[in-house]
Amino acid sequence: MKKFVTLLFSSFCIGVGLNLFIVPIHLINGGIFGISLLIKYVWGIQVGHTMIMINIPIYLVSLLYDKSYFFNAILGLAFTSTIIDWLTPLNGLVHLPIITSAIIGGMTIGIGVGFMLRQHISPGGVDLLALLIAKTTATNPGIIIFIIDSLIVIAGIIILNDLKLMYSLITISCVGICVSIINSFKAINIFIR
Repeated sequence: MKKFVTLLFSSFCIGVGLNLFIVPIHLINGGIFGISLLIKYVWGIQVGHTMIMINIPIYLVSLLYDKSYFFNAILGLAFTSTIIDWLTPLNGLVHLPIITSAIIGGMTIGIGVGFMLRQHISPGGVDLLALLIAKTTATNPGIIIFIIDSLIVIAGIIILNDLKLMYSLITISCVGICVSIINSFKAINIFIR
């Protein structure tokens, strides 16, 4: 029950963060979604197809390494992608300055990803890869996510030559900080009756 509630809450946070704050201001989020957007902008390949192609090897590694991570990632990806689509009508409801949207969106997404990772659930892609690396290296997954996402955003700035994407660095910093804080505590007890 606790895992299900965490999954629902986390997916909702990620969906709200993306749809209400990040997508309306056209920032690149990190992770597989960010890579897929870059590939679409450069070569015109559909985002969904690219996401599947990039995720397949990561999911196969997780299946070989730890089956529970694989199944939790499938569950996380299914919930998160569904709720993100359900919350698409939130696009454009809030009009905030770009810096405010980048910060609030990053924090909201970071809270969702952080609680997912505490339960060894992943929305897939880079988060799953970070979880696997963190397990073998004893490194906080938030730091790993931040490093990978930073490289993706920097590549986006270089490839697309759009300095507005610098705000994406603020977003991924907020995501990384929130994930790190949530995963740094020995225990975060959530009492559900």
